[in-house]
Amino acid sequence: MIQAIPKSVTFDEFVAWYPENSEHRYELYNGTIVEMPNPTGDHSDVTGFISLKLAVEIDRCELPYSIPGDYLLKPIRNESGFKPDVLVLDRPALLNEPRWKRESIITMGSSVRLAVEVVSTNWRDDYYIKLAEYEEMGIPEYWIVDYLGLGGHKFIGNPKRATLSVYKLVDGEYEVKQFREDDQIESPAFSELKLTAKQIFQAGL
Repeated sequence: MIQAIPKSVTFDEFVAWYPENSEHRYELYNGTIVEMPNPTGDHSDVTGFISLKLAVEIDRCELPYSIPGDYLLKPIRNESGFKPDVLVLDRPALLNEPRWKRESIITMGSSVRLAVEVVSTNWRDDYYIKLAEYEEMGIPEYWIVDYLGLGGHKFIGNPKRATLSVYKLVDGEYEVKQFREDDQIESPAFSELKLTAKQIFQAGL
């Protein structure tokens, strides 16, 4: 996290406050508006590469998914709001989203097929806070793409190395499988995906 704006707000107050066409990105953590760090070029390359590969797979397999350009994810608690680096939505499920058409806001985990966070220096947010929030929402699949190996030893091992963690929701709890080097990623949402961890990591090098 970079800069917190010192006023406790609700999610709806955060939405109303959010500056239009802002150069900065903000998220809401337990009532606190936080200005997120500007991504590095490498971070943006990894995020763009993942979006491209998943979009191609959606088109190739004619999957009923979409990758929105702008969005806000509202967890169950009313004092948080996140913008995953990549979000894959289930288009038919969006019909049940009360705020999607008007505000690009996702409120139900069932509307999400996959959420992706690309790790930067605020890695604790991805491994602790968002992991718990996405699990509680019922998001069926969550990737943590730690292409620089920044996460804690308890998450990516010792010595630290580039790791892609795929969290799959099973009976309401996440189970994790990790991928490194030439491991082919196994994704419940993209069962025919032909992509290795190294291909993703190298997009940011």
